[in-house]
Amino acid sequence: MSGYGRWIDDSGLPAFALFTGPPPPAWNRVIDPPTRRRWVHLGNRRLTLVADTDGRCGLWDEHKDLRWLTEPEPRGTGVSRVYDGESELLASARSEGRDPQIVFGPTYLRVGSACPDLALERTVRLPEGEEPVVLITVAVTNHRAEQVTWTLSEEWDVRQRVLGYLEIGARTERPSYEGGELLGLAGPGGVAEGAQGLLRVEVPLELGPGEREVVQFRFGLGDLSGGPESAADLDALRRRLPTAAAEQAPQAAHEIPWHAALLTGAACTDGVLGGHTLDQGSAYSYRHGFNGAARDPLQHALPLVHTEPDLALSVLRNTCAWASPDGELPYALDNLKQPRTDLFQPSDQNLWSLWLAAEYAAATGDLAAFAEPAPFHPVHKAAQVPLAEHLRRQFRWFKEVVGTGEHGHVRILNADWNDLALDEAGIDRQTMIDRGESVLNSAMAAWVLPVYAGLADRLGDPSTAAEARAYGEELRGRVAGEWNGRWFRRALGPGGACAGDDTLWLEVQPWAILCGAATDEQARQLLATIDELLRKDSPLGARLHWPPKPDGMGGTWYAINATLIWAAARIDPGLAWDEWRRMSLAAHARAYPGLWEGTLSGPDAYLPPESERPGQTWVLPDLGVAMQAWPVANQHSHAQPLLAYLRLLGVEPTRDGRLGVGGGAEFSSRFLTVRADGSGRLRGSGGLAVTTRDGHLHEGQLEVAWGPFTGE
Repeated sequence: MSGYGRWIDDSGLPAFALFTGPPPPAWNRVIDPPTRRRWVHLGNRRLTLVADTDGRCGLWDEHKDLRWLTEPEPRGTGVSRVYDGESELLASARSEGRDPQIVFGPTYLRVGSACPDLALERTVRLPEGEEPVVLITVAVTNHRAEQVTWTLSEEWDVRQRVLGYLEIGARTERPSYEGGELLGLAGPGGVAEGAQGLLRVEVPLELGPGEREVVQFRFGLGDLSGGPESAADLDALRRRLPTAAAEQAPQAAHEIPWHAALLTGAACTDGVLGGHTLDQGSAYSYRHGFNGAARDPLQHALPLVHTEPDLALSVLRNTCAWASPDGELPYALDNLKQPRTDLFQPSDQNLWSLWLAAEYAAATGDLAAFAEPAPFHPVHKAAQVPLAEHLRRQFRWFKEVVGTGEHGHVRILNADWNDLALDEAGIDRQTMIDRGESVLNSAMAAWVLPVYAGLADRLGDPSTAAEARAYGEELRGRVAGEWNGRWFRRALGPGGACAGDDTLWLEVQPWAILCGAATDEQARQLLATIDELLRKDSPLGARLHWPPKPDGMGGTWYAINATLIWAAARIDPGLAWDEWRRMSLAAHARAYPGLWEGTLSGPDAYLPPESERPGQTWVLPDLGVAMQAWPVANQHSHAQPLLAYLRLLGVEPTRDGRLGVGGGAEFSSRFLTVRADGSGRLRGSGGLAVTTRDGHLHEGQLEVAWGPFTGE
């Protein structure tokens, strides 16, 4: 259904084969020059390969700062060329009159080119793990009826640049490239090194008629003396990626492992704070030069708890290290990984740490991880404390410093989840900062805090557990009082000011169901209203707002629609599965086959069908900011479909510290298996307790299994 290509099975891995032919027309990025090139971001736990539809690449490293090792604009790099003397016979990248065959795999780019004299196949792949290199395998086949002596040239143009913090506005000139890390290109013909400029290694080829020779290169940082590409590495990739099968959504079979690969491929070992960063990406990082908000890596890591729990824990530790010793999480880290609070001071961020920690413990039983020391950001010059103490301080900050307003709801500060909530609320901005309250964050806290209490109990901290449980129950009661007969209000100001009485804001509604503030009757009525007003004629899922808004604030947001799917799964599974299908890449390709965003990756939000650019994403040109400038590789577009799929199968932490599971479709990773009949298996690193859909408790050390669902 896509206008760009088709999904294929590539030796047991999901991959996307581009259609051959002329390149697509240029697309509008609003604040940047148009380009006909499209990107997809592939990675391991250290580097990100930005592969493009010309068969070229860029390379990104977030180890010490936000750095392009070779910037993909205005033209990518990484090309293999075959020469006959001084004449070029063939190159691996698209050029005038030459349209190569291009396949994007979960961690690799494969380009095939041919001419009457020869065929050339080039694969650029990220090795499993944290090695800061790319592996290049080039196969050359002689089509001549004679012996040939050719030269194979492997070329990478290093254009290294650390992004500036908040690079905003239109790009009117090309950036300068100076200094940087030493990169190397190694192959049988030698080693080329440099911090800027073209690196080239040449290899002589002697080929008889029909003969084929395979040559391997390594490009990147550090030691380049590693061995050749190993088939075992691809076997490890196949084992690492989860599998899925659902009659309700056949596209899950290739989209779930694809999302898992691109999500983990965005992680990077952090040379400043330790652990791994897993930032939001897209225009935020690759165009505007910051890692924000702190909530984002935490929510991106939630599905990793069930696929790569060691990485989820590493992201939790890394993001907790952003915090100050009193528990405040800054909104963002800048281009040099320094904490910044000059953009927003949102009131929800600590909740995401508590949630991720509780989910990790429930799924792994790894309570020992919470006794391990974890650092604070170096700017604070503070001693490490156990991870459990980080969480306790963040809970204290949320309860005592963020606190509540005059109506008993969580204060909104200058933002909650929605960075523009104050501007959209229709209430004086400064008044809202001083005295405004977020019903959204009250509802979210009413679910998170009892779940965190279950973890605190397991960690031997009953007083914190009791306090969190009581605070969550208090907030649940406050949220229940915001039902206006149709939906739950969104935010409150002083003197009876209210946002969300005459307008429906989606963000708060799923949390009101999940935390138990909505009665069963209210929940069913609310879902029917959402279906009627927010989902109607919207091919990508529920809009954020009603009455409709044609801009991004009225669009479809992955982070919010995932919670809608989760909440609906408890009450109306048919609606929940339909919403997941609308969230899928397949749905975007069907509705907007000519758009690249949504084909393999996406932004954090899509514009609604009422907008001038439906299916594309938001822009704020007056502020010099545009998601449309880099509308792919936002990790919400990969994390949220994964998490929502798991919630459809009933996988979630419970208030007593256990893991709840259901069934109805298939999911399997190295750690968790859930089958359609409700049976399954969980492997962890400590004591495990699983509550199945029929209410049965299954306990064990390191591994627990359970049988099919036996009925209500």
